[in-house]
Amino acid sequence: MQTAAATYKLIKKVKDDRFDEDLLHQYDLLIQTGPKDFQVAVIDSKDNRMLILEDYAMGNVQSHSELLQTLKDLFEAHALLKAGFWKSVKICIKNNKFCQIPESLFVESSAINYLKFNATFDEAKEKVISCKNIASNSVTVFAVQADLYSWLTSIYQNTSHLFYHQSTALIEGVLKQSRKENPLYIYVDRFKLHILSAQNGKLIYYNQFAIKQFPDYVKYIMLVLNGLKMDQNNSGIILWGYIGKNSPHYQELAKYIRNVTFGERPNYLKFSYLFDEVQEHHFFDLYSLQLLSI
Repeated sequence: MQTAAATYKLIKKVKDDRFDEDLLHQYDLLIQTGPKDFQVAVIDSKDNRMLILEDYAMGNVQSHSELLQTLKDLFEAHALLKAGFWKSVKICIKNNKFCQIPESLFVESSAINYLKFNATFDEAKEKVISCKNIASNSVTVFAVQADLYSWLTSIYQNTSHLFYHQSTALIEGVLKQSRKENPLYIYVDRFKLHILSAQNGKLIYYNQFAIKQFPDYVKYIMLVLNGLKMDQNNSGIILWGYIGKNSPHYQELAKYIRNVTFGERPNYLKFSYLFDEVQEHHFFDLYSLQLLSI
């Protein structure tokens, strides 16, 4: 019995009329890749205006080799992804092979040893990378498949580019948006739940959880609320990610956690009316990549 070939599907695409192919040298390219999805954004660095947003689902991908081939197919067919004239390229990796280290304690030569305490990875097939969390004075150490790293590096070898981890973007984004009343910040990803706490511009807590069924959302949120000694009835929850405002999942979540509000788009980016079709609480991790410097 043959299985369906791994492929990709464009879920969402928005393109501002201001986009100009002759101005790639002043545009930042943001790309984010996970086991089952892939996002693209193009931002004009002159005024931090979002020009292009694309979201893809990777259908039928069952292995890393299939994912890599599907990404290669997508890049080959895409009009812009293989261009070499960007001002900068920021590449974000979504996985659970990471750890956070206070910058004052970080030693680059020990990066692999740090990661071994928190994740299982194959040193023969995966490359260990570190990137700075400027706002939290910490360093994220994470693993990325070596062949994926080498392939993307070869594409952008003549362009200023860096690799980041999704947690780095989320932490920077939350610290930029953090409030005095110290709510719990939640990002609902595809098959993942990210929970963060910040107070007075400082990170208190970050972790991600694999989601297999809906009750897992409530279980992990309650676990973190209890661990941080936050009241489920009075503590605020700021919610971003792939969950609709009128979805059954949101309605169910609101039964257990009452003070839930949806997060907004970051005010450091500009969006034309064309992006009104994209819900404001979507793509927070992708947007937050723009806070990370090359």
